[in-house]
Amino acid sequence: MSEALVFYSKADSADEWISALRPHLPDLEMRVAPDVGDPLDVHYAVVWKPPQGFFVPFTNLKLVVNLGAGVDALVSRTDLPDLPVTRLSDPHMSRMMASFVLMSVLRHARDIPAFEKAQREKRWNYVHPRMAGDIKVGVLGLGELGSAAVLELSLQGFDVRGWSRTQKRLPGIDCRAGMDALPQFLSECEILVVMLPLTRDTHHLINAERLALLPQGAKFINVARGPIVDEPALIAALQSGHISEATLDVFEHEPLPQDSPLWGMENVLITPHLASVAIPRTAAAQVAQNIHRVRSGEPVLNRVDPGRGY
Repeated sequence: MSEALVFYSKADSADEWISALRPHLPDLEMRVAPDVGDPLDVHYAVVWKPPQGFFVPFTNLKLVVNLGAGVDALVSRTDLPDLPVTRLSDPHMSRMMASFVLMSVLRHARDIPAFEKAQREKRWNYVHPRMAGDIKVGVLGLGELGSAAVLELSLQGFDVRGWSRTQKRLPGIDCRAGMDALPQFLSECEILVVMLPLTRDTHHLINAERLALLPQGAKFINVARGPIVDEPALIAALQSGHISEATLDVFEHEPLPQDSPLWGMENVLITPHLASVAIPRTAAAQVAQNIHRVRSGEPVLNRVDPGRGY
């Protein structure tokens, strides 16, 4: 019996991933779903949002690799076998995310939407810049990507604080933890960046009540998962002006439906879930490393805890 890896993703190039993986795993047969051959040969699955029932035929599966840092779409399934599931932990993904968050924060901090509007109206509109240190930025979620973003914002001189479910310690960062600390945290954020994993506990965590805790005219950035935010409540806050601007990379339903009011809002920037993506040539080595660890009986790195959801 040959040993095979199966690849599935509608969002990624199978050819790029197979080409990147092959030098690290020259003895492993590479198959791209739906052409899986004999499913009993498949010992490893590298996937992004496979269809329900995908894993059922692979009774000899030993490892599932999720093509990204967010695993909410994987751990909520009913067909996922009881075996190691790992997520990607690529420094290039962290840098890509940190740069997108920095761009988004700078765009709001330097009043770029106001200048874009003035340009469309052929109107000279001077807005005096504020010092970064006078602008309070909060990051919800201090995992690998959130921590990288917080440190980048701090490096640029912003008055940064972070919040997480459990206490974290980051150099020079005011780190808060726990639900009791969340109201005060939100009340201090002129610019809020959502970077939490999507779990049962974080679904609609940012609802109308918590949006109301933000200062009047706050800016809102979501680069995590759409369902963490109650989208109708966010739309209402944007329409009322309580949230003055938003940068949204993720949504409750993707692609964003054509009839969403968000499309027509001049104070909203919409991007199509691309703040950070996996790069095959840099991430392939860690996928291969975990396959080698499974083969040698060692514990895998970056293992997901399905109970926690990340």
